[in-house]
Amino acid sequence: MTTAVIEGILDDLLAHGLACAPHVVSRIVAEVTADASIVRAVAQRLDQPQRHGLRALPSPLPLVDSIASMFVDVVVEPRDRDLLLAATMRLDDRLEPLLDFDGRSANDLAACAVSDLLDIHAGRVRLVDPRLAIWLHATALPVERARVHARLAQVFRSRGERVDAVWHRARASSREIPGTAGELTRAARELAESGANERAMRLASEAAAHATGVAHDEATAVAGASAMAAGFAADAASRLSGLFPAGAENPRLRSLGALLIAQAHLQGSVPRIDPEMLRPRGDGQDDWHFWTRASALAAVLCAERDDRAGMRSWIEALREGAAKTAAEAELRDPVVALAWVIAGERDVDADARGTGPLTGGMLRALRAAMDGDIDTGLRLLAAGESGIGAEIDPFVAGFERSPLVGAYRVIVQVLLLMWSGDIATARTTLMRASLDLPIVVPFAGLGAVIARRLDLAVLGHLGPFARSLTATLPPAMRIDDLVDRGIEAFLAGSVEQAAAFMRLWRDAGAPQTTLSVPGLEEAVLVGDHGPSHRRRLEPPGISLAQDLRARMLSCSDEEWRNERDTIIASARTLPSPFTRGRVEAMIGSRCVITGDIARAREHLEAARSLLEVSGAAAWASAVSVRLARLHADAEGRDAGADPLATSRRIWEPMLTTRELEVAMLTVAGSSNRDIAESLHVSVRTVEVHLGRVFSKLRVRTRVELTVLAHRIGPYV
Repeated sequence: MTTAVIEGILDDLLAHGLACAPHVVSRIVAEVTADASIVRAVAQRLDQPQRHGLRALPSPLPLVDSIASMFVDVVVEPRDRDLLLAATMRLDDRLEPLLDFDGRSANDLAACAVSDLLDIHAGRVRLVDPRLAIWLHATALPVERARVHARLAQVFRSRGERVDAVWHRARASSREIPGTAGELTRAARELAESGANERAMRLASEAAAHATGVAHDEATAVAGASAMAAGFAADAASRLSGLFPAGAENPRLRSLGALLIAQAHLQGSVPRIDPEMLRPRGDGQDDWHFWTRASALAAVLCAERDDRAGMRSWIEALREGAAKTAAEAELRDPVVALAWVIAGERDVDADARGTGPLTGGMLRALRAAMDGDIDTGLRLLAAGESGIGAEIDPFVAGFERSPLVGAYRVIVQVLLLMWSGDIATARTTLMRASLDLPIVVPFAGLGAVIARRLDLAVLGHLGPFARSLTATLPPAMRIDDLVDRGIEAFLAGSVEQAAAFMRLWRDAGAPQTTLSVPGLEEAVLVGDHGPSHRRRLEPPGISLAQDLRARMLSCSDEEWRNERDTIIASARTLPSPFTRGRVEAMIGSRCVITGDIARAREHLEAARSLLEVSGAAAWASAVSVRLARLHADAEGRDAGADPLATSRRIWEPMLTTRELEVAMLTVAGSSNRDIAESLHVSVRTVEVHLGRVFSKLRVRTRVELTVLAHRIGPYV
């Protein structure tokens, strides 16, 4: 299954108002094949949280007409029908238990009437077509399913496989069976620790349905935590919220961290609660351990959302809990360091480090990138995925192999690839990961932001993956798309529209992620002063590039002539081809404005090559357009163009409406008196406006203003 196939299906679903998370579509395709119309029919039978990946899909998927029509002529004998049902209802696909259930040998099954429907290989058996399971379950009566479960329970009991026996016994009964809860809950915990979170959720949910009191609360805690580890925030919140405030203390504290993650994702922020209200009432070490881990999770969640007050509050709770459980070095210190790194502070607890995927590999990778060594950061992440010497991470103990932890690691990997300038690989990596992982959960929806910026860099517009990821974010987590719209306009050649979007973005407080993603500094023009940015986590090369762009945008012609060589030399030190390419493009544009056409062409050609190497095809294409205009002007083909059109476009975001009118009339040759009469104002008012224009555009006379206007031309 390729990303291109999923991309086409995502596009079809969006067109029909059925936005689905890519990993949900991938799961549906695996069960019903990649026919877009069938996938759409199935998606119509799902509720929105299921389509968005917030709730688990039904197993099997709902029956739709196109699947039902495939099996309308299938006639199966009762014995064979039970065999097929049993093959779909077990917890695994081993052949031997199925042979015990049916009573025939493997050779007999290979020659029976339904042998063409079974795939038997290497001691495993499954249905050849997974759609048959959908049809079988939809057409089986409840009593029929209960009978098969009861027979399977007997088979597994005789084999001494207690967990499977208990599971099938529970599924066969319409009444509560209290004795099943403990065994299923223990098995669910083991499955969760191995990364099989969906199966763990199913077993624990079944246990909760057959239990009361503390046993019910324990099963619910495992089911909810497994749901969140799988990425199902709505499932986790609905299951775990019932434990607060009346649930038994140990299960309640055990599940607190998962509930906080779920609520933060669904609500957009960490719930405003006093940690003291939830702290353990006794001195039990397990209770304090779970409360400490929950405090650690809450601190990092607050850091992701730039809630420093909340982060500090939860860090204080973490410190208290770590002191009670002697977990200062293994949990407190690395989590505090991780929280501050995500919040944009480079030097807080710089020596603290943990173990495992998050406080170990991920934290070390981010720190290496901040020091400018992105390759080492990528190697650290790759080492954690190797499976060799896997470490326990006290921060997420028991869930190191969960899809949610995997999503965090992938987002950091993609972020580092983007910082290194390998835009094409970053985009491919993110798209492939989104087929399996809930990538919109980590870092407050950062995966959707990155997907959008990567699409714009490569395509020049948002593709189906980015649009689907955006649409499946919970309403409270909708991202600000002003910068994205600005980038799209800029790459399409509409600098005026791009600048307008960036002004709106500045007016809204310049919202941006703490973990740096490419923006549009090119359109934050001279004189467009907005609020100061919060600190962002980024490599030194990204910071240097932003500084160079700011210097080019703010300096006068005279300052540019003095600083040009220094800026050019600094640009050559930028390690990222994407970042350097954008700076080179700005140098080229600035050279055009100052009339240095030969140097402008040199830098624009360098920019195009660098952007092509990075895989940022849309940015490279935009530079090619500038080069084509430069070439056309050199051949005299633009002689009839309005030389002031671009000046008006560039100056509009820098000047007030009246100042722009005065400036354009001035460069057109009108005197102050003529301008005053034309605008029905006094000559003194014209002089005041013109003085402000001179100040903002860094010129001293009408002649300099006129020369600047004609020099800008159609290249910026």
